[in-house]
Amino acid sequence: MRAIVIREHGGREQLRLEEVPAPAAGPGQAVVRVHACGLNHLDIFVRRGMPGKHTPLPFTSGGDIAGVVAAAGPGAGAIAGERVLVDPALEHGAIGEDTPGGLAEYALVPAANLIRLPDDISFDEAAALPVAYGTAWRMLLTRGAVRAGERVLVLGAAGGVGTACVQIAKMTGCTVYAAASREDKLGRLRDLGADYLINYRDVEFDREVWRLTEKRGVDVVVDYTGEETWPRSIRSLRKGGRLLTCGATTGYEARTDLRYVWVRELTILGSDGWTRADLEALLAAVRAGRIRPVIDRVLPLAESAEGERLLEEREVVGKVIIHPLE
Repeated sequence: MRAIVIREHGGREQLRLEEVPAPAAGPGQAVVRVHACGLNHLDIFVRRGMPGKHTPLPFTSGGDIAGVVAAAGPGAGAIAGERVLVDPALEHGAIGEDTPGGLAEYALVPAANLIRLPDDISFDEAAALPVAYGTAWRMLLTRGAVRAGERVLVLGAAGGVGTACVQIAKMTGCTVYAAASREDKLGRLRDLGADYLINYRDVEFDREVWRLTEKRGVDVVVDYTGEETWPRSIRSLRKGGRLLTCGATTGYEARTDLRYVWVRELTILGSDGWTRADLEALLAAVRAGRIRPVIDRVLPLAESAEGERLLEEREVVGKVIIHPLE
């Protein structure tokens, strides 16, 4: 089968399209013929190499997998031909990070991680969900307890997690302030329901939030950018506000002015990943039309490096989906 193989950590040139042996299902396992695989910044981190994290090279990344069961091992309980979404979460780690993922024509996964995919949800829509939408769902609803009527600022709102946060916050009944770096991206975010648009290349977003809210601040800030934006995120919050984070794409050494934390009685909440129940709830929301996964473009397997470039250089709104069978 064809797969994108990383043999050394480094730049995008390390993503090599190769012929490799197809996997065989052992006890409790299933082989999924991958129809769609969503890219995430996690794929970039895996390719570059993460400090303190050992990746067994050669390796194939790709955690967001949707496809059809091709074979099932003894005791798997999976049915060949069944349409499925794969939950990437493992007891210790994740598919595409700790075990080989879906940037290949076939992927070997635990059968327990399969979620039946309804016929009215496309493979592309399903592959957009787990890492980005699952993370956003848990961060906003489970950890952040976001409620109708609250004001929510989403930074990096044009990315996969960001567009998910905008939609989930609107679904919940919030007023959404979406921050992005380009006017065309902001236009797309308006179409998703964002109430206020902030181009953080043109203005200091904390000052703009303060202006838009008549010096009250927002109830919730979603910041997974980290080092570059953290101080302004702190200053954007009202008294009693909540700062939610699930990552730090610009660096982990974020500076916190503690005076704001105690004077405004702020709460900082971290969120890590998702649960199977979150993914099942997302699928139900998609079927009901309450969530519409945002897909910027679909690329063939051979253009996986281009897909990662688009993410790294922030040229997309929403998700990039790879079709391994093309």
